[in-house]
Amino acid sequence: MAKKRKFYVVWKGKKPGIYESWKDCKKSIDGYAGAEYKSFESFDVAKKAYNGSYADFKGKKKSAPTLSKQELLKIGQPNYHSISVDAASSGNPGVMEYQGVDTKTGKKLFKQGPFPQGTNNIGEFLAIVHGLAFLKERKSDRLIYTDSRTAMSWVRKKKCNTKLTASAKNAKLFNLIQRAEDWLNKNQYNTVIVKWETKAWGEIPADFGRK
Repeated sequence: MAKKRKFYVVWKGKKPGIYESWKDCKKSIDGYAGAEYKSFESFDVAKKAYNGSYADFKGKKKSAPTLSKQELLKIGQPNYHSISVDAASSGNPGVMEYQGVDTKTGKKLFKQGPFPQGTNNIGEFLAIVHGLAFLKERKSDRLIYTDSRTAMSWVRKKKCNTKLTASAKNAKLFNLIQRAEDWLNKNQYNTVIVKWETKAWGEIPADFGRK
């Protein structure tokens, strides 16, 4: 089966426009802090989006539940007494940012970045730790949703097990990683971290909507 064609809109980047390949889109956004981009299924929709604004499309879910009714019933609904966290990276490594939102309303609770060089896994890890500190400071019993099993594992081990090498370009990010690891080692918390069921519920509410 032929791969479904996609069109990529870059609102903010080295060269804004509509691209017919991820490779060309990536050239326009790599290293550009605060890049705004998203993929679409047809040129007409991409053109309409480009003539609008990124804000009109960034919050839209890119996927719907893909499970049967029986499977959905078994999993149930999300616990809305929670916050959701997610990260986005324009490459691996690339410009990265992360955020946390109220699961029910989508209200942004915190956001960090963009950082000039990072990875999605690092962002997911930092987002969870930020969420843990955020909830502990407020003495909140809400849980945290994340769609990253890797980040959940790193948090359990209290170690950001990234293969990215520290450099002058990502020094600020590595300083944040060290602070996050220190927080995990010095703090006790009762917050439950739960895997977001994307196949049942669609994209996590904190998703940046860029894929």
